[in-house]
Amino acid sequence: SERQARPQDTARPPAEPVAHQPRWRRFDAAWYAARYRESLAENGIGDGGELEAFYWQKGCRLGHSPNMVFDEAWYLSAYPDVAAHVAAGGARSGFEHYIRDGHRDRSPHWLFDERYYLASNPDITQGVLQRQHFVNGYDHYLAIGNAELRTGHRFFDPLLYGENADESEEVRGHAGGPFIRFLLDDCRAGSTARLSWYFDPAWYLKTYPELREEIASGWTCALHHFLCNRGTQRYDGLQWFSEQYYGATYPDVLAAVDKGAFRNTYEHFVKFGAAERRRPHAEVDLVQHYRSVAVQASIERGDYENAFTHWLAQRHAAEEDGNPEPVAEVQSKQLFARMADTMLPQFARSKLDFTVHGQPAVSVIMVLHNKFALTMTALSSLRAVHAGPIELILVDSGSRDETRHLARYLSGARIMRFAHNLGFVAACNAALAHATAPAVLYLNNDLTLGIKSVELALARLQSDPRIGAVGAKFIRTNGLLQEAGSIIWRDGSTVGYLRDSDPACPEANFVRDVDFCSGAFLLVRTACLKALGGFDDDFRPAYYEETDLCVRLRKAGHRVVYDPSVVVQHVEFGSASSSRSARMIGRNHRMFVEKHLDWLRYKHPPRPRNALFARSPKSGRGRILFIEDRIPMRDLGSGYVRSNDIVHAMASLGYHVSVYPVYPATTSLLQTLGDFPETVEVLYDRGQEQLPQFIAERSGYYDIVWIGRTHNLQRLLPILADASSALPDHSVVLDTEAIAAPRLVEQARVLGRALEHDLETMLRTELACAYFCQKIVAVNERDAALIRLTGHSKVSVLGHLKEPVPTPAPWRGRSGLLFLGAVHETSSPNYDSLSWFVKEVLPLLEGRLPPEVRFSIAGYVDRRVDMSPFGRNRRVDLLGPVGDLAELYDAHRVFVAPTRFAGGIPFKVHEAAAHGLPVVATELLCRQVGWTDNTAILSGGTDDPAAFADQVMALYADEARWNDVRDEALRRIEAENSRAGYLDRLGEILADVVAEAHPRHAAQ
Repeated sequence: SERQARPQDTARPPAEPVAHQPRWRRFDAAWYAARYRESLAENGIGDGGELEAFYWQKGCRLGHSPNMVFDEAWYLSAYPDVAAHVAAGGARSGFEHYIRDGHRDRSPHWLFDERYYLASNPDITQGVLQRQHFVNGYDHYLAIGNAELRTGHRFFDPLLYGENADESEEVRGHAGGPFIRFLLDDCRAGSTARLSWYFDPAWYLKTYPELREEIASGWTCALHHFLCNRGTQRYDGLQWFSEQYYGATYPDVLAAVDKGAFRNTYEHFVKFGAAERRRPHAEVDLVQHYRSVAVQASIERGDYENAFTHWLAQRHAAEEDGNPEPVAEVQSKQLFARMADTMLPQFARSKLDFTVHGQPAVSVIMVLHNKFALTMTALSSLRAVHAGPIELILVDSGSRDETRHLARYLSGARIMRFAHNLGFVAACNAALAHATAPAVLYLNNDLTLGIKSVELALARLQSDPRIGAVGAKFIRTNGLLQEAGSIIWRDGSTVGYLRDSDPACPEANFVRDVDFCSGAFLLVRTACLKALGGFDDDFRPAYYEETDLCVRLRKAGHRVVYDPSVVVQHVEFGSASSSRSARMIGRNHRMFVEKHLDWLRYKHPPRPRNALFARSPKSGRGRILFIEDRIPMRDLGSGYVRSNDIVHAMASLGYHVSVYPVYPATTSLLQTLGDFPETVEVLYDRGQEQLPQFIAERSGYYDIVWIGRTHNLQRLLPILADASSALPDHSVVLDTEAIAAPRLVEQARVLGRALEHDLETMLRTELACAYFCQKIVAVNERDAALIRLTGHSKVSVLGHLKEPVPTPAPWRGRSGLLFLGAVHETSSPNYDSLSWFVKEVLPLLEGRLPPEVRFSIAGYVDRRVDMSPFGRNRRVDLLGPVGDLAELYDAHRVFVAPTRFAGGIPFKVHEAAAHGLPVVATELLCRQVGWTDNTAILSGGTDDPAAFADQVMALYADEARWNDVRDEALRRIEAENSRAGYLDRLGEILADVVAEAHPRHAAQ
């Protein structure tokens, strides 16, 4: 229903759709005069106001564009219905059509995609556009998004433009953002530089040299030609996509192109095929490329849109940088020493200050024998990483270099000098007599310390009075591990655990007790150290002294702890002769065995396979292998929060937990480690493919296997059955998390679908794999009863852990409705509930809620889910993942949980209630939580939009009711979900599993 052009409109622009005038709406006289100079001259038009009048009277009908950000020719070509409408007199031009109607959902330029922009920037909702007075996404992009380096088209990446484009001097300083600069520069970069991973202009022009003249005469650049030419399937945009190959390989795509659904097969690939990991070229296997954990993590983080762009970027980097040879350790040591030498001049005029004011936190003992540059580097590192009071005790053991004059370069240290080389053991013991701090740090002079290493080591030592010593993660100059804690074998020999491994490997990054740690960085409780008399003099001059000390500490009942957050870069043998060291090691090894023979007989024999068992003395309650879909990060929601709580609780109960994901991790290492207890081993570099080998390598290691979610047991059952001899015989637990059958029944009812089987049959099918387990865990009694119906009697209940943390804002200080939940796919319960609420309930609240009230949708969203349809409602704000949940809950007045089908217990309800935010939920969720009396939660009925809207208003508009519901919910959270009760329930479940597997052991 387009407006027809009226006669009086012929010399003026149409009325504005809103008061605000977007940039794309403005007539650009200067640009127009330059762009259509010849046409204007032919019509005798000069500068000034005549230009715009001419445009609306005649230029628009000649196919002119009014400014550089609206492309008339492209708009009419892209939308044939608009071209037909203009030809029929419905509008004077495509631009007029865009002003009147097209701006709502169409794209105005060949290098901007309205739908893509809103879908890839879900925070730009209709509400945001309206409040900020923007007409559409393109208005926002030109005013803000472009300058914020947001992407408006798959073929224009502002970051790549900034890296690759060679802009002219006139354009370079323009503040309009990359897209505007690209247009101002006559789109030159589209023929000379990569502006996205999807198009290679250099290859394009080299492959199709006949296009150079054509582009020069009628197109702005090679990219413009590729995106807009009429030979839609004639040209490939880059070397690694073939129209011919893709069309032949995927005839369904070719059929869709023939029907006009896509301009060419590349359009399908870019929009869908790349995400589906279809082959773009005979030599490119995206399925294989995507199997890499690093690739998946990079895509999940949003570094790349899909496996194809990642593959291209990786190939480009390899072509640019080549494959550099790894640096040999002898070279890396030389580089370390050279860097130390280059830093020396700065100490000539600037002393290091170790003056102590008050009680020192730590006494640092460092033994020196020449190597002045290394010493100053180590001391500089110590001072840099720990600003607290350090009692520095330096023992100069017969140095002949500048070390003799060390006092010139630092102040506040106690320097003990000996005329001859006293040896490490004797020197350390001489210094120990002067230590007054509660902890002594033995520190070599051939290392540098990681950030906060001393502070973190002190915190670890102070965290438990049973800890006698703390050691570090040692990284050699070549970037590989020297040790992540050390092992003592039954024959008295030793080995650094994970030597030559990647310092970021999972096994090196959790806290654990160990046999001993290197004396190059060893923090020891002073009282324990003095009680033992320091290092044993029998080990003079050096070697095995720290091994012996740690054994004596352990014999005295103290713990020796490896802490991976304490990081040291070490020049191994940087201050000693390696050949001489080998002779002393042999001598002292024999002495060590004689002194501790009775203790050694219970250690593991020296075999590589035994390193896993020997890496930490077995203590506590046992070892648990915890298997889940993904590493259960809390921000994933959907049951992962509960799994994360279970892992935390297991660690609190004293179990050693290894978390193993079916799907490899896609979050960063930093984010992953920060979400779990420091004593938990998170195997973030493994997945289902590596599970058989992992179980074989750890045969007999675990006491309990805990499998999260029934579908994981179904998926892994062949692997687990084949490897059953390597797993505990009677200690496999299935945590169902939520029984799926009732959810499927409810989903079918809500969506009007027929089911092939009844509930009981579906339950038996779902739990057919549970025979493999000796214990089944349900999330509530309702699910437990359903499990028992299928014949399984060993069923325990473990719900949610959530303690009250009420946010302080009162009813009057809050505004808006909140939904917080993860959306992993469009078929998920959360996506359905949002669709229902936005479509059916929100319209019923119009006129009842104040106009400024917003509906905020927060939480994890899978990158493949398009949330922009919700953002078209002016009340909706799409927040995505939110860091500070307390602030989010404190700002809103009512939490809505409009879930129509789901299983288990909705954690979102417990979490909102725990934060003091009253909840309106469907009757289904009220039953699942067990709060059905309309006092702790208000029931919005079953699939009844009017009832749900009424309950929202009952809370939103009634302060007294709001307070009553809030208070009762907090009371129930305290009674039903406390930490103490949760730990007791989990402890009983695990103890029961162990008791059934080892009845004699349990009885003892």
